[in-house]
Amino acid sequence: MDVRLTRAGNRMIGLAMMMLVSAVIGTVVVAAAKSPAKPATPEPSAAAPAATPSKTPLPTKYVVLTFDDGPDVEYTPKVLEILARYDAKATFFEVGQNVQKHPELTKRIHDAGHSVENHTWTHADLRKLGAAAFRQQVASTDQVIRAQIGSTPACLRPPYGGVNAAVRQQAKAMGKDLVVWTVDSRDWTKPGTKAIVQRVLKNVHSGSVILMHDGGGNRSETVAALPTILKTLKAQGYGFRTLTC
Repeated sequence: MDVRLTRAGNRMIGLAMMMLVSAVIGTVVVAAAKSPAKPATPEPSAAAPAATPSKTPLPTKYVVLTFDDGPDVEYTPKVLEILARYDAKATFFEVGQNVQKHPELTKRIHDAGHSVENHTWTHADLRKLGAAAFRQQVASTDQVIRAQIGSTPACLRPPYGGVNAAVRQQAKAMGKDLVVWTVDSRDWTKPGTKAIVQRVLKNVHSGSVILMHDGGGNRSETVAALPTILKTLKAQGYGFRTLTC
């Protein structure tokens, strides 16, 4: 039987089809909206900070070894070798004109972990200088030392231990701390190796600042005495600190 739809019938069928398609699309959209979102990829956790290396604590029983008047091309390297052998650090009060002659020694001292400080340009008695000459002696030495170690010395050792009110005032104006000593080996008098050892060990106590020399003359007796001094101090429980001003 041949069935033919009227024009109105065709319109009704078309309308029904459109409604059906709309319903399907609406269902898909709603379903998509209700579907759980894909979980975000978790951010990688930040790496834990590296542990800060612990510094070796400063010894509580200690001495401060100081060497004046260098650097000297013959004796300073020998002193450095002995200090390294006994794992001892020291403070070197250097004369500016000697630094100018042997700048590589100043750098070597610093690179080995020792302290490099100011002992004036010509080993001048600061008590006898006016303000301008005082500044020249100290500032010129600062300059040549800074060129080798990258920092300016804050400690100033007045030659001969010469201190008075004017020296204190001028040093303060230049931002320097004056540093002398508490134990004098008097090695510069060349009293013999045994005498140098005895003078140091007889008078030492914790916190002592020991004066010796690596320049300014023949320091072979100092070099010979140093191993015994270091060995004995270590056996007595002393450590070694450097000066910081």
